[in-house]
Amino acid sequence: MSDSESAHPGPTNTDDEFPEDTIRILLATDNHIGFLERDPIRGQDSINTFKEILQLAVKHEVDFILLGGDLFHENRPSRDCLYQVMGLLREFTLGDRPVPIQLLSSADEGKAASFSFPAINYEDTNLNVGIPVFSIHGNHDDPQGAGPEGALCALDMLSVAGLVNYIGKVELPVSDQPADGIAVRPVLLRKGNTHLGLYGVGNVKDARMHFELRSNRVRMYMPKDKDKWFNIMLVHQNRVKHGPQESVPEGMFDDAVDLVVWGHEHDCRIMPEPVAGKSYLITQPGSSVATSLAEGESLPKHVALLKIHGKEFKMEPLPLRTVRPFVMDEIILTEVAEEEGFQVTDQMAVTKYLKQRVNELIDKAQTQWDERNQTATTEGDEEIPHMLPLIRLKVDTTGVSAMSNPIRFGQDFIGKIANPRDMLVFHRAKQSAARRVAADEPLMHEDDENDMERMAAGNVRVHSLVQEYLKAQELQLLGESAMSDAIQVFVEKDDIHAISRHVAESLKSLMKGVQASGDVPEEELDDVLEKVREQREKEYAERRRIGEPTKSKSKGKARAAESEGESADSMAMDVDAPGSDFESDEAPPPKKAPAKKKAAPAKAPAKKATTTRGKKKVVESEEEDDDEDEDIEEIEDEAPKPTKRTNRAAVLSQPTAAKKAPAKKAASSKAKASTQSTLSFAPAGRSSTRAAAGRARGKMAEAIELSDD
Repeated sequence: MSDSESAHPGPTNTDDEFPEDTIRILLATDNHIGFLERDPIRGQDSINTFKEILQLAVKHEVDFILLGGDLFHENRPSRDCLYQVMGLLREFTLGDRPVPIQLLSSADEGKAASFSFPAINYEDTNLNVGIPVFSIHGNHDDPQGAGPEGALCALDMLSVAGLVNYIGKVELPVSDQPADGIAVRPVLLRKGNTHLGLYGVGNVKDARMHFELRSNRVRMYMPKDKDKWFNIMLVHQNRVKHGPQESVPEGMFDDAVDLVVWGHEHDCRIMPEPVAGKSYLITQPGSSVATSLAEGESLPKHVALLKIHGKEFKMEPLPLRTVRPFVMDEIILTEVAEEEGFQVTDQMAVTKYLKQRVNELIDKAQTQWDERNQTATTEGDEEIPHMLPLIRLKVDTTGVSAMSNPIRFGQDFIGKIANPRDMLVFHRAKQSAARRVAADEPLMHEDDENDMERMAAGNVRVHSLVQEYLKAQELQLLGESAMSDAIQVFVEKDDIHAISRHVAESLKSLMKGVQASGDVPEEELDDVLEKVREQREKEYAERRRIGEPTKSKSKGKARAAESEGESADSMAMDVDAPGSDFESDEAPPPKKAPAKKKAAPAKAPAKKATTTRGKKKVVESEEEDDDEDEDIEEIEDEAPKPTKRTNRAAVLSQPTAAKKAPAKKAASSKAKASTQSTLSFAPAGRSSTRAAAGRARGKMAEAIELSDD
């Protein structure tokens, strides 16, 4: 056994022999509240299971709850979802129960810039918090938007309401300089003699996270006496490899980490697993609701009770009883036809056999539910009424020419199962090993007549399929990369406006590019469009490479200017902006005296024409014509102005006063960069009625210093 394998703490038999020194945590990830909320049968599954998780936290008297991302299924959850989640958090996490966890790091680290209350809710003397909830964001509920406060998400709403402690909102770099990277600052907690560091990193694009880890640019700020701390790392990334850089390797985290809580993957692998060559372990709680009828989702769903004492820990899986039973099976039709003695061409015989198999799966699901209830009643819990099960029967139809309609087949099981429409799936097996398709292998070929079979047999990724399809279409107006990303956002994040927003922005940019070329003859219009499209594609690829936002710069500047005079919806996307994207381009103003326009900005380059509406100032557009665009670019080269950063987590370091004094903002950012390796902490004598157990032993006089060395 290697030194690294024998050094990891591992799950121990730590008991509650020393309850005053044992930290009790409830672990859960990927709740996906709001999934299929309009479905009359499955609409309340996610919220019911989330309620059970909170009830388990109360039952086991945990010190706090730790969530690993994707609390909500959509980036902008419905009012009903927010209403129910806020109600449940208020009912089960607020109360007069003392919080025995003492906060050693600063309560103001990561707080909302516009308000004075602390970031950690139980340090707020105006709130009675019984069970704190700490959470990072996932890829479904990540920060979006460009309002006055920057990128926001639903967790920001719960945070300012005092219901959730939102951690892991890191600020991504916008350049590719060696000094940039991801800075991870911890939440430091103590209970008795047990010291715990929570290091959260919300979801980042897998390619970017892979690059940052490979380049050793993920800096973790730790106390100097880090050996006595038990460190937990929360991540929400792809663990299964989907491509060269479409996942995060397990063995690339800091050696000081003791346990990695991995979100995003829905398979329940909750018992800690070792990592080759590393001292830490990985636990993957999985999702608490089945969002796809895949094999991994059919595994029993669990959350975990994590007990930490010193540098040792114990993991106890807790089964979730409110999860709808899910049973899968797969058959090869030609084989079962031979065994049962019917012909595959006899549709009535095939349908009769498939109905028999589905009824067997339903009986199996009911048996599992009865066993679950029996176990619960033995432990003193109440029975839960039977729920309609999820059934998935995969039928291999290799060698069969035609099959019946699976949707029509499922109509006979309405009222018996929860998913009659997608219960039955037909597929064909791979013909040979030579025809296996890799995840990122091109799938569209003009001369290949078996593309559909290859796509059905291979592990096809949406992004690869879309790219190959778009290349085959020879797009003349829309860029392939940007369009592919927009479709991926539409599929993965359920953003119904992603494609229309991209099309509107692309057409607007193309129209401006064509207008910049002056009067173009009709026979040369195609060539000009092609040049403008290629230039836009190159700019998009460059911004994507260095990690900058892939929206047009002109639109970002206009939105930043308008945000001072208008109230912005912090959760709104670009499609919510009033007016049409083409209003300013329908009748472009005539060009007058271009020489005078070039001379005018030289006298007063810092002034902009403004109009007043009431008491609000509205900045007029600086893009009235193409010549003026060139002049503005020349001016910006001479005196660059700081632009508002609207990447995923820039809001935490942006004071509102920075809009009025951009020079001071630049100076303050330099000062912040020079002191980035130090964290400030709350004084030992903070007067807080929370954390009663920590203060009962007296005030602490020690100061903890953090370092990223």
